Formats: sequence, C-alpha cells, structure tokens
Amino acid sequence: MTTWPDLAGRLDDGVHVLPVRVYYEDTDFTGIVYHGAFVRFFERGRSDFLRLAGIHHAQLKAGETGQSLAFAVRTMNMDFRKPATIDDVLEVRTRLSELKGARIVLDQEICRGEDLLVAAHVVVAVITADGKPTRLPADLARRLGGL
Repeated sequence: MTTWPDLAGRLDDGVHVLPVRVYYEDTDFTGIVYHGAFVRFFERGRSDFLRLAGIHHAQLKAGETGQSLAFAVRTMNMDFRKPATIDDVLEVRTRLSELKGARIVLDQEICRGEDLLVAAHVVVAVITADGKPTRLPADLARRLGGL
C-alpha cells in the first residue's frame, strides 16, 4: 500500500499548513467559493493538525484514551476578506492559541499565496460520548501543546 506522508499537510514553526484546491463543487453560481466551503476547509485543517500531533478522531471515539471522546466546535467567528475561485490553491493555516481543560482555542487562516482570504477564531470543546465536557487527557494535551 502506498502512503502519502504529506497528505495531512505540514507543521511549520508551530503552524499547521494544509494545501486545499478549490473545485467546482466548492463554488456558488457566481464561480466564487461559497462561504460554507470555507467551514469545511477549516475543519480539514483542524483535523489534520490534530493528526500530525498523533491525535486521531477514530481512536478518540474508540476510547483508546480511556473513554470515548470527541471534539465539538463551540464557537467559530469568521472574517471574510477576499474571495477564492475555482482552481485556486489555498493554504489553511492552523495555530493553537490556548489549551485549558476541556477547551481548545485555535486561530485559523485561509490564504492564497500571501493574501489572507478568511480568518477564523475557533473554540473547541472536548466532550464525552454523552456530550459532557471533559478535560483533554494529559498525554494528548502534551502532544498538542508540544507542536
């Protein structure tokens, strides 16, 4: 089986960088990326940021950390600055801003080259299988904080 070590992006001085190409399905009738597509791009960035830290959603759900856990977006504030269009190659940049108890705060940007298109401030809660907030296990917190 062939593996793709770069599929999850890269870490660059504590910032996760994930390339994303804009496809027709990401655009609206004007040919500009639909605002909801940026939410999906940010989600991919957060997921692969965690993946490179050795934190995998499937393992969390399976309870490999002691109990079944998941991440839930609590708040997301987005600032749309410039449009993206079909065939653009974008970079989703994700930076850990705060890690405290059951709360993870991330700052994210989507850029085309040096142009900032969309910025997001995201608060994520660590939750149990029944939806209750819980602390991120110490081992996972160390992995995430060490990036």
